Amino acid sequence: MEGDLQVDVGRRVRRIRTERGISQEALATSLEVHRTYLGGIERGERNLTLRTVERLADRLGVEVRTLLGATPEG
Repeated sequence: MEGDLQVDVGRRVRRIRTERGISQEALATSLEVHRTYLGGIERGERNLTLRTVERLADRLGVEVRTLLGATPEG
């Protein structure tokens, strides 16, 4: 359904961020965005560019495919 990917990516960002003990403010600062913008990402309210997904993955220390929910091809 429309918007499901945004919500799924946001949930993954929040889960990974909290698992790593990173505050929303700290991650937002490292991305050079406002904390409320990051909150919007985590709630699935923001339509992200691929560049933003790449930056998020880099700052969280995960592969882009992890944020997108892709499984490695076998």
